Amino acid sequence: MRIGELARRAGTSTRTLRYYEARGLLPARRAGNGHRTYDEDDLRLLREIRTLQDFGFELEETRPFLECLRAGHPAGDSCPASLAVYRRKLAELDDLIGRLADVRDHVARQLAGAEEAAGVAAAPRCEMTP
Repeated sequence: MRIGELARRAGTSTRTLRYYEARGLLPARRAGNGHRTYDEDDLRLLREIRTLQDFGFELEETRPFLECLRAGHPAGDSCPASLAVYRRKLAELDDLIGRLADVRDHVARQLAGAEEAAGVAAAPRCEMTP
């Protein structure tokens, strides 16, 4: 298939496909007339990229999954390098969740203190309330 059809079937743009090609994530095969040609395996690679990016993976983090698929594995996450990326991403998410929990706790304490202070002192009149 040509680049336009692949882009349509993958739900992306031809510009994105050229970018992936330039980054070495999508093969750069050319027909005799110079047109880019793709097959179902390329569509599978694109779907893997999109799925991983939907889950928050950076474009470069998709590379081991694509290499795993290109090596003939039935799933992009069945290779050791892909599993290592999963582990790094999980650690990154755990760290982010921990930091968000700390921020949430801080905001909850601030709110509790503000509500307590508002209950003791006269509530200030907001200019927007009648």
